[in-house]
Amino acid sequence: MLKIAFIAHDRKKDEMVNFVTAYEHVFEGHQLYSTGTTGQRIMEGTDLKIHRFMSGPLGGDQQIGALVAENEMDLIIFLRDPLMAQPHEPDINALLRLCDVQGIPLATNIATAEILVKALDRGDFAWRELVHKYKPGAEI
Repeated sequence: MLKIAFIAHDRKKDEMVNFVTAYEHVFEGHQLYSTGTTGQRIMEGTDLKIHRFMSGPLGGDQQIGALVAENEMDLIIFLRDPLMAQPHEPDINALLRLCDVQGIPLATNIATAEILVKALDRGDFAWRELVHKYKPGAEI
């Protein structure tokens, strides 16, 4: 069971709901997280249960970032709107940086998200189980 987070800027929320609906069968059985409104919209459009954090501008990106910093997140789908300035841009950049530091797969557009979800469906994320098994403090 992997920990997967969904984040979508306002003009990308419909696209996120459609995407998650299309791959609902892949996401079932995983621990799902999201920023506030995005998570609510996904739950309204699917049968998935999602742990919702605050809205992105209110700190939701940072809450997900805290899990990334502890290497407790396995995959993030963050549909960003590159054509709209975001008031919490420093938080977004910090999250992207943390994903790079921890080696967390991150999709920032629908094309990359689809590639990662197809890999997830094939079982190509088994390496993340090893990350958790051998991290400091884990029982072997």
